[in-house]
Amino acid sequence: MKTHSQLTRLIRPIVIMISVLALSTVCSTTAAIETVDKPNFVIIFTDDQGYGDLGCFGSTKIKTPHIDRMAKEGRKFTNFMVASPVCTPSRAALLTGCYPKRVGMHQHVLFPSSTKGLNPGEHTVADHLKAQGYATACFGKWHLGHHPETLPQKNGFDTYYGIPYSNDMNHPDNQGKPLGNTKGLDLLWRDPESTLTKWKTPLMENEKIVELPNDQRTVTRRYTDKAIDFIEKNKEKPFFVYLPHSMPHIPLYVPEDAYDPDPMNAYTTVIEHIDTEVGRVMDAIRRLKLENKTFVIYTSDNGPSLRYKHHGGSAGPLRGGKQTTFEGGQRVPCVMWGPGRIPAGTECEQLVSTLDILPTIARLTNTELPMNHKIDGLDASALLMGDSAKTPRNEFLYYSSKGNIEGIRVGKWKLLVKKPSHNKKASEDYSAMTQIMLFQLSQDISEKHNIGSANPDVVAELTARMKELDAEIEKNARAPWRKQ
Repeated sequence: MKTHSQLTRLIRPIVIMISVLALSTVCSTTAAIETVDKPNFVIIFTDDQGYGDLGCFGSTKIKTPHIDRMAKEGRKFTNFMVASPVCTPSRAALLTGCYPKRVGMHQHVLFPSSTKGLNPGEHTVADHLKAQGYATACFGKWHLGHHPETLPQKNGFDTYYGIPYSNDMNHPDNQGKPLGNTKGLDLLWRDPESTLTKWKTPLMENEKIVELPNDQRTVTRRYTDKAIDFIEKNKEKPFFVYLPHSMPHIPLYVPEDAYDPDPMNAYTTVIEHIDTEVGRVMDAIRRLKLENKTFVIYTSDNGPSLRYKHHGGSAGPLRGGKQTTFEGGQRVPCVMWGPGRIPAGTECEQLVSTLDILPTIARLTNTELPMNHKIDGLDASALLMGDSAKTPRNEFLYYSSKGNIEGIRVGKWKLLVKKPSHNKKASEDYSAMTQIMLFQLSQDISEKHNIGSANPDVVAELTARMKELDAEIEKNARAPWRKQ
């Protein structure tokens, strides 16, 4: 008969083996759960679309049933800000979670002659998700550098297909473009083939130009085709699709089956075509039964180009538009959709920004951001999920289209300090021409009432804080990529 100690010696290895197997099973199960639980992300980013250009944001002229359905099934953000009133800086902020000045991308937009771009050393949304095993793709307007060192595949994307800069720019030197005023745009709209005869805008696949000139009549649809194909091919693994449409930036074009020859309806026609293509993406997600593990974000890079009249959009109740730091330039429509996670038919009035998308995605994937890359974004996942918690963002800086600090928002207050242009006469008093404007946005969304003179202490406090935050960004700014 075996003693107790002998039995213990015999049983202990078996117990250890069972424990190891059990632990292995738990780890495997946990890993499987983590893989399954990684949500997909789709960001649809339009170009120059105004706050008032969706049915769910008050438009009575433009019909957007598919995006409106997103809002009914998801959450509408009415206080959603982009970090610049123009293309390039705004896109840099979305992908890096940084004010454009922090990553050296704040000084207006890039052109075909530009010799800089987003530094591939920056940590983008695509970098973050690719490191977790996500399939990543960009289909659309890039505008963060057209040199090979700065294209999407150097910034975390597995594949790219789109126009490398704005669709009103010509390869290789931006010369020979048609008239860009409203009359000229009317002529282009009446002649759809002008996309091939009047422009030399390139279309790229990965790092090569595959179409010159690009047929912009079908480009919105082709971006969508690529996105749907990518989603279908990667339905069994987590994916990130960045779908930055070139439209409704001028010149405006649509396919023949969506075309209305009246130029007065040009902008409306383009937005309604975009809505149709958004519907196709959403239908694909539903058809593939991915809706319960996919987040879709729809928003715009900046406000509408008001100077183009019927070739531009509407800021709704907001003041100003593209290239201004009034709300119409930087407050944009935003709808977020994620059945089972985002509460349906809800609205968030709290301050959120594209700066917050990267840290929010990090939280939704239960991952940490690199410690060596300071960013300006904040985790807004609680707001996304409909939590009653207040926004983590109490402050927001406003930079001009040229990258100069021009304002700050703190809570209900918004301060703008607009300096005169540098082409003033030498005899003019520079300081006397500076405009100081203070608005209480909670009561004056249209920025009609400048109450700065009645609140000098608030003006002084906000001015000091604006300078303090801008100084920190300037001190710790990182260099963009530059061609040697």
